[in-house]
Amino acid sequence: MNGFFKIPTAINEPVLDYTPNSKEKLALKKALTEARSKVIDIPMYINGMEIRTGDTQDIFPPHDIKHQIGTFHKGEAQHVTDAINAAMAAKPAWENLPWEQRAAIFLKAAELLAGPYRAKMNAATMLAQSKNAYQAEIDSACELIDFLRFNVQYMAEIYADQPSANSKNIWNRLEHRPLEGFTFALTPFNFTAIAGNLPSCMAMMGNVVVWKPAYTQIYSAQVIMEIFIEAGLPAGVINLVYATGPDTGNVIFNHPDFAGLHFTGSTGVFRGMWNTIGANIAKYKTYPRIVGETGGKDFVMVHKSADVDTTVTALARGAFEYQGQKCSAASRAYIPSNLWNEIKTKLVAEVKTMKVGPTEDFTNFVNAVIDEKSFDKLAKYIDAAKADSAVEVIVGGTYNKTKGYFIDPTIIVASNPKYVTMCDELFGPILTLYIYPENEFEQTLELLDSTSEYALTGAIIAQDRYAITLATNKLRNAAGNFYINDKPTGAVVGQQPFGGSRASGTNDKAGSKANLLRWTSTRTIKETLAPVKDYRYPFLSEQ
Repeated sequence: MNGFFKIPTAINEPVLDYTPNSKEKLALKKALTEARSKVIDIPMYINGMEIRTGDTQDIFPPHDIKHQIGTFHKGEAQHVTDAINAAMAAKPAWENLPWEQRAAIFLKAAELLAGPYRAKMNAATMLAQSKNAYQAEIDSACELIDFLRFNVQYMAEIYADQPSANSKNIWNRLEHRPLEGFTFALTPFNFTAIAGNLPSCMAMMGNVVVWKPAYTQIYSAQVIMEIFIEAGLPAGVINLVYATGPDTGNVIFNHPDFAGLHFTGSTGVFRGMWNTIGANIAKYKTYPRIVGETGGKDFVMVHKSADVDTTVTALARGAFEYQGQKCSAASRAYIPSNLWNEIKTKLVAEVKTMKVGPTEDFTNFVNAVIDEKSFDKLAKYIDAAKADSAVEVIVGGTYNKTKGYFIDPTIIVASNPKYVTMCDELFGPILTLYIYPENEFEQTLELLDSTSEYALTGAIIAQDRYAITLATNKLRNAAGNFYINDKPTGAVVGQQPFGGSRASGTNDKAGSKANLLRWTSTRTIKETLAPVKDYRYPFLSEQ
């Protein structure tokens, strides 16, 4: 199917530096000023129409909780039904549109984002999700651009995947069909790129989508939808709704045409949806595809041969970039006793240099956590650690929500490797360290592997190649993305397909062809060019 069209080879979008007085920095500051100067009214998008219900909720930056930047219109169950109906009405024309025409829409979206929408998209993410300029750039600009471009390339490769052998007079071919029904994208607050990728990669393969973003990401989700519409996405292909989780789930998971779930979020929510889908399985026309990337309790394992500066940087960046709210953030680390004093001195000194404050001040490394619920949960963990004689808070341990939901980067040292913050997913700027006897590396690998139910990301830091090999093998199932001498964050589309297993998800690897294959249903077509006209086989002869 790819014989007549040459898809441009995808390359990763260059990350802009935002150096002083650079063109991109001036454009971003202008976009931030403009966004802060007004309160935008955000509708749902159903069948290409803007839907305003009058039942609104206001939007405030997590780092500036008294400054309103927007309001969105909440939906009800009927709006979810309307979105499904719109999707199903759009399905015949969309799935029969030549694939290269679908590709053109998403390639144009990538160009719009790389160009005229870049500053607006980054500013929206900085304000609504409290990301600093660099974190926004690598997420809402570069990663989303990469998803769009690489997924088009993967789509072309999938369609070009045809049987290599044909018998005499037989032509065999594969049709990579969209799923039968509609698909549902449920997206998180922490990555604008994920919010854009989950619905678009399904739509790219000819599927129609109902998309529900996290409330705290609606402000930037609206910009994504604006880009898709300008790129030429037909009405009804992706429908954006803001109904509550229960209302949405009750309609979606009871509908006979439900065909697939693409999810990033909490393990508890994912398990609950899977449970519901399983209970309703006889209602559906087809077995739904279920793809989920969920929680993590991501680790850094340090060997006695590790370089100290490499370790300190991996921990500082891995734990505290975007306030530890990355699914892949370093949350627990195992430090050998021979390196502890030097690592402690340098790591504490580095963390103390991290400025905390609003995203509009480009000198701030750490910004606010996403909302008050998250802030209160993290504060309780910190207070409990400060009151526990079995652990020590060696830096941070302070927080304030007077102006925004600010948690200072905090490091806890636990004498018990199963202490609560070594096990629980916190999703905030809290790193817990366990100091192990330097010659008990292998035993500590086994301890690490058995501590958490999650298996998303992890890292080994060592100069000893035997130690690296041992950790790689022993931790085979402990992380879907495993890093050697680096932080456990920062997967790049086309380079490190992302996803984990165990309680961390289905490991269907966003940013790879494997993920797109989940949104197709392959049909094998055999055409006999010279049909036989007699049922008798040669063996039936009496001779």
